[in-house]
Amino acid sequence: MRVITGSARGSKLITVEGTDVVRPTTDGVKEAIFSAIQFEIEGRTVLDLFAGSGQLGIEALSRGAKEAYFVDSAIASIKVVKENLRHTKLEDRAHVINMPFTAFLKSTRATFDIAILDPPYDLKIINKALPHLEEKMSDIGIIICEHEKELTLPHDLGRFEIAKVLRHSRTAITIYRPKASEEQDD
Repeated sequence: MRVITGSARGSKLITVEGTDVVRPTTDGVKEAIFSAIQFEIEGRTVLDLFAGSGQLGIEALSRGAKEAYFVDSAIASIKVVKENLRHTKLEDRAHVINMPFTAFLKSTRATFDIAILDPPYDLKIINKALPHLEEKMSDIGIIICEHEKELTLPHDLGRFEIAKVLRHSRTAITIYRPKASEEQDD
């Protein structure tokens, strides 16, 4: 596992050992995610929900995101995120939070431009997180969900809708963007 591009390009990242729940994102899937938003990262606030090793938020920071929030309920994941941030020298723009996703989304006052959700597949919790996330997104927000290919996510999510679904091997990437206003449709 490595950082693909940016200031920390080529840095090797560690992953959480000894658990079947953490499933690191492959380089191919990570490249697909960041190719889809490559011109929208600079200066943005990013949320890496279900952070695991933190590799997706670290990739965003490496590519110029202003700051990133790394949220995970597992203390082992939090330790790995902190070590990866130290190794990549990106910890000065990172907020690492050890908290269940619902408690974080209900309590945070932060607003996010990009949210990346990559929860453990077998727990099927992505649909539980999405409704809480919508109100924490900026007007230009992008929500990126990495999930098992068989899972279908809702088309509409408040003021967001699915803009694109990418398929990569056994993984799907669903990207939500703000709905076009009715005035633009005229």
